[in-house]
Amino acid sequence: MSNSLAIAAASRTLRNVLLTRMPELDPELADLEVTLQSPEDARKNVTKAQLNVFLFQVVSNAAWRNMDMPGQVRPGETAPPALALNLHYLFTAWGRGDVDNDAIAHRVLAAAMSCLHDRPLLDPSDISGALSGNDLASQIERVRLTPLPQSVEELSKLWTAIGSGYRLSVAYEAAVVLIDSNAARRAPLPVLKRGAQDQGVFAVASGTPILDAITYPRGQGAARLGDSIDLAGRNLAGSILRVDGGPLLVPFTVTSTTADDGLALKIPALTDDPTAMATWAPGVFAIAALSQPAGLPATASNVLPLAIAPTIAITPLTAAPGDIALSITCSPRVRDGQRLSLLFGEQPVPLGTISNPSDTSKPTVLTFTVPGVAAGTYTVRLRVDGVDSVPVDFTGATPAFAANQQVVVS
Repeated sequence: MSNSLAIAAASRTLRNVLLTRMPELDPELADLEVTLQSPEDARKNVTKAQLNVFLFQVVSNAAWRNMDMPGQVRPGETAPPALALNLHYLFTAWGRGDVDNDAIAHRVLAAAMSCLHDRPLLDPSDISGALSGNDLASQIERVRLTPLPQSVEELSKLWTAIGSGYRLSVAYEAAVVLIDSNAARRAPLPVLKRGAQDQGVFAVASGTPILDAITYPRGQGAARLGDSIDLAGRNLAGSILRVDGGPLLVPFTVTSTTADDGLALKIPALTDDPTAMATWAPGVFAIAALSQPAGLPATASNVLPLAIAPTIAITPLTAAPGDIALSITCSPRVRDGQRLSLLFGEQPVPLGTISNPSDTSKPTVLTFTVPGVAAGTYTVRLRVDGVDSVPVDFTGATPAFAANQQVVVS
């Protein structure tokens, strides 16, 4: 590999090689001048036969840009790859005198191309002496010069950008120049065992469990405490459910009735589990199926969102027109940091106060002030992290808004 002098070293080496070898191929070019300037400046104050080598483009090398250096990075180690570059040069020739001699210019160009045809690789000894402090000669890949075909359109654009009148020229590519990265490398320690018990890789013939959809009861958009939900999927036989994320304090697993194409989960009611008030919370959870054959690690399915709706009680249910102060109890309890708002009819109402009793079996108490309420009947919903309470009574022949979820203003 090489340091940041690599580009300059490649250009200097190319100049020195051409200056030395071209007169050997054509003795008429004994007074040859080889320059490394822009074509518009190269001919100033020069009257001898001249070849100008202009570096007009530097591009990334696609083959080396993401490759570890052989011999420098061992398997399992990570290191930033070298900066791999291809250098594009434009060779332009001039004859002698103030008035260019095209015949001499053509001989200059032919001698340069013949030299690079016979010696397409830059020799390490030539590189070492070209520029003090460079180490381009030590890189693992040799620098090779190859013709770079240019269409008439490309040449026209190039010479227009140079801002000089067009002259007969030829382009070459020098590839590849590898510049060392100075970023830190990582060399992990050897692996002494595979897994906690040094058991290596586990192979399981059965498929990974997959969850496809959640169905809530009665077409609701969320489940309440005491509701049962159905999860459709594949390869679910023998799986359990893991509930995680969202407002949960800690993740937990729920034993479920299992079948290969579905799981049934009962969200515990307060009468079934006295700790459900504090264990669960309104909001969105992450739920996944876990399969764990005996003696093998658990395999998790994809994750689906599980929405738990708050159950609320409203005080008062009747009021006079004007500003109304409402007290709402919410089950299960609301966690710190959850987003809360009240929907009074169609009007969003911001939170007033929130209180979680020290007794974790008691619900959260919320207060709201609804301004300027006119006479009418208003259905009330509590929204927690985007999940609304369910204000519907399903006990009748057809669904209807529940009377205990409405405030009558008269």
